[in-house]
Amino acid sequence: MSTLAISKVFVTGVQVQAEIGVYRHEIGRVQPLIVDVELDVPTNASDRLAETVNYETILKAAQDLAGQGHIGMVETFAHRLAEKCLEDVRVTRARVRIEKPLALAPHAVGAGVEIVVTR
Repeated sequence: MSTLAISKVFVTGVQVQAEIGVYRHEIGRVQPLIVDVELDVPTNASDRLAETVNYETILKAAQDLAGQGHIGMVETFAHRLAEKCLEDVRVTRARVRIEKPLALAPHAVGAGVEIVVTR
């Protein structure tokens, strides 16, 4: 008998360099972002990679998005990454957290946004 569970597939601490920001000093330069993604995926007790979400696809989606040119807001980055993750029809929920470590330096370690998108 097969049981169904919700797996939380996650990748944390992905570091990417992105052209991001709305201020004059941010235009035309790259900044580090730290990306965390958590996906809810219905799974069974299978031992087959094809029946779940591969971590590498999450990493590649974050890297690809960072390489697509200037993005104004971390919120936009987060939403685009969540939508990319939801392209896999098995994903029912995506939580994306984007930290911009230099945003308030040296007064804070980081600032950013976390969004949750569900089907």
